Amino acid sequence: MRLWGVASLCLCFAELLTSAVTHLVYGLYIFSSAVAFDIAEILNNHHLRRLRVWETVADSYSKPNIVASDGCRDVGNGPCFEGYEVAPIVLVHGIFGFGKGKLGGMSYWAGAEKKDDRVLVPDLGSLTSVYDRARELFYYLKGGTIDYGEEHSAQYGHARFGKTYEQGHYPEWDENHPLHFVGHSAGVQVVRILQQMLAEKKFQGHENSSESWVLSVTSLSGALNGTTRVYLDGMQPEDGKTIKPICLLQLCRVGVIIYDWLDIAWLKNYYNFGFDHFNMTWRKVGISGLINSLLGIVGPFASEDWILPDLSLQVSVELNKKLQTFPNTYYFSYATRKTRKLFGLTVPSSLFGIHPLLFIRSLQMSQWCYPNNVPLPYKGYKDEDWQDNDGALNTISMLYPCFPEPHPHCWLSPEFKDGHTLQPGVWYYTIVEADHILFIINRERAGVQFDILYDSIFQRCRKQMSRSISAVPSVDQELDHICRNVENCMCHLSRFDHRQ
Repeated sequence: MRLWGVASLCLCFAELLTSAVTHLVYGLYIFSSAVAFDIAEILNNHHLRRLRVWETVADSYSKPNIVASDGCRDVGNGPCFEGYEVAPIVLVHGIFGFGKGKLGGMSYWAGAEKKDDRVLVPDLGSLTSVYDRARELFYYLKGGTIDYGEEHSAQYGHARFGKTYEQGHYPEWDENHPLHFVGHSAGVQVVRILQQMLAEKKFQGHENSSESWVLSVTSLSGALNGTTRVYLDGMQPEDGKTIKPICLLQLCRVGVIIYDWLDIAWLKNYYNFGFDHFNMTWRKVGISGLINSLLGIVGPFASEDWILPDLSLQVSVELNKKLQTFPNTYYFSYATRKTRKLFGLTVPSSLFGIHPLLFIRSLQMSQWCYPNNVPLPYKGYKDEDWQDNDGALNTISMLYPCFPEPHPHCWLSPEFKDGHTLQPGVWYYTIVEADHILFIINRERAGVQFDILYDSIFQRCRKQMSRSISAVPSVDQELDHICRNVENCMCHLSRFDHRQ
């Protein structure tokens, strides 16, 4: 028994070391790629400027010559989409994500934002809670100083006010000028919380807000019901909020605390975890503040006001009790899956088809079982329902808000008869054979599937210029366009068979 215990402990440490090294190497790869891209851009721009000396007159240098990818010349100096009659699309990144202006010229969305000239790419806290990110998203769009709320700020021990946007990126946003939202991973929960806040008029000075400010919500590999991966990474399954003493998340916690405490300006301008409102820098808290943060006495990890608890099954179930699916908004979900059945076991569908960062976790998630001595997260929970996954999220979690009670939903299948139309207030979902990061960061991995997916999302948004059903594409037209192209590129869409 003692030998077995020692072997088990060694195996756990080996897994922790492997996971830590894999994530660190991937993070350094992303960071170095961004730096290399920026250096190449600087050299290229310098070369172009030298050529332009011989082709233009001297005063041409004073004229603006760069158009922002958001479709306007300066998103900080006026309404970005003035003159357009269609609703802009807002892309909301997930955990460890970033928006326009971070990591140099790298795109979290792998350049998908360039497919339409009415797209906004906000940069929100990459590890902050979904609540805080929802507040940040509102003021990014409307403008003003981020107000996290007096009660919330006091409860979780951070400053009430954050960054100030002198000019919102879409200040005319209201019921008559609604927006489309596309959320990846945890980003879709940010959008859902934002819509609930709008319905409950939670933004001081904007009491005219309503859920109708959101025209559509598209979930791409969205964490609608949490994920069992958080327990593998180190969250305690007993409550889904606290961290195990030795785990991957502890290493992450220590690294983030030190990163924020050092407060290296150019580095944080390049990438920021989003905890500035916790005032964790050495200038403000000194050595004692660093020690208190590392010991878990103060800070976001002590107060549990960060993203990982929000992704546990327990917290997600409680969140779904509060978040509504509104009757005037269109909802769509693209769930992803990279597992299959083999001799009765759920395993990753291929060794090389899934990203190396996700392979080990995909295998672990497909075999993970809820501890016997721990209360189940919801009535009727079954381990087998949560086995299929994409390496980061369980496929059942990405379909639609399922637990504790399923929201209105409908499988997008060819079984629909002629004359059916997409209805607001219903989650239309489908499943794509892909891992969690296939459609972000590196578009070459997805190949033609990348264009098919984002073209279908953007084209649908463009067809929904009003809430009248006559303006909405029929299910048959939508499915014919998606399924025909997806089949041609071997992107298999199949129904997810889960037990209730």
